[in-house]
Amino acid sequence: MEKKLAHVGIAVKSLEVSVPLYAQLFPQEKVGIEEVPDQGVRVAFFRTGTCSIELTEATTRSSPIAKFIGKRGEGVHHLSFEVDDLPAELARLAAAGFRLIDDKPRTGAGGHLIAFLHPSSTNGVLIELCQKSGER
Repeated sequence: MEKKLAHVGIAVKSLEVSVPLYAQLFPQEKVGIEEVPDQGVRVAFFRTGTCSIELTEATTRSSPIAKFIGKRGEGVHHLSFEVDDLPAELARLAAAGFRLIDDKPRTGAGGHLIAFLHPSSTNGVLIELCQKSGER
């Protein structure tokens, strides 16, 4: 199954501070800010050619982003790869011995299906798999 880099997720303390910074780095039009209540985050996307930069801010103290920033500070949080059939890819990776954070897809930003692989099985890198429901 072919995968392409969909976005690089960056954990930030504040979208209000970070969005203007990234708008200077990537002067293309920003793709808006979206809240994802199930994950306790707000996100902003910047297009960078064939993939995007996703700035992610915690909206609750218990969200994974808040915990990440508390331990490591702001910075690269995950790499997201687009797949055509997320349930099939999760089954394939589980059978291959990868540790899954999500054993079934859930809804992420933009209504896309997402699932995460545990960094303990991917050399310390949090990997998100994404099945797009439409274009951002």
